Order: sequence, then structure tokens, then C-alpha cells
Amino acid sequence: MYKNTVTHYVTKVLVDIMFYGGIVCVATVPWLTKYLCFLLDKPANSQFYYITSAILFASGICAVFILLNLKQMFQTLLGGNPFVEKNISAFRRMAAACGVISFIFTIKCFLLFSLATVIIVLVFAIGALFCLTLKDIFKQAMYYKEEHDWTV
Repeated sequence: MYKNTVTHYVTKVLVDIMFYGGIVCVATVPWLTKYLCFLLDKPANSQFYYITSAILFASGICAVFILLNLKQMFQTLLGGNPFVEKNISAFRRMAAACGVISFIFTIKCFLLFSLATVIIVLVFAIGALFCLTLKDIFKQAMYYKEEHDWTV
């Protein structure tokens, strides 16, 4: 039987910290955006404030959703059976969330362009492709596992 290592537990704790920290960040988006407006010397009721708040809030919800799926996947990993349909669905949902973030920041390129925005679009588009690839790998591994279980 596969033995869980310290790395598994450390990674799980880091994902948990990021998940709960992400919830706090999403909940404080309006205040953080007002502070950003203050730093950039823009009015707090400007178009910049509303666009930035909407982008950060929507992408933050998607990021927390990705972390929620990772938390659920770690439960199956630490339980010793990661090749289950639940994880395949989680990869599909994470790919969709990455795609949404990529789409949101593509729209932002037309509203408030920056080179960092282009990089974010590319990173999350690659993340979506990565999740879809892992989904197919897990699906194939689950198929092989089921075949092996029937053979034995």
C-alpha cells in the first residue's frame, strides 16, 4: 500500500491556508480596491474602482473554487484512492474555473491593459489545458485500476 509522506501533509496544509486566506481576500475586495485607488490617487467611486473590484471578485471566487477542489482531491489522496470519478470531475471543474479566469482577464486586457494581465491570461489558459490533460490521465488510470480489480 502507498504510504503518505510529510510532503502530502505539508501540501494539504498549504492548500488549506490558501483556501481560507482566499476567502478572506475575496471578502475584503471592496476595501482592498478602495485602498488601491487611494495609493494610485484615483477616486474611490471611479470606473477604475468598479472594473477592478468586479475583476478581482470574480477571479477570486474562481480561485477559491479551484482551491476547494484541490482540498477535496487531497482527501482522496490521503485516503489512499486518488483514481476515482470524483477527482476526474474536480479536474474538469478546475479547468472550467481556469478558463473563466483566463476569459475575465482577456476582457480586462481591453479595459485596463497591462503586460501582467497578458501573463495571467496565458498562465490560466495553460492551467486549464493542464487540468484537462490530468483529467484524461486520471480517467485512464481509473480504467486500468478497475480492469486490474476485475482481473484479480
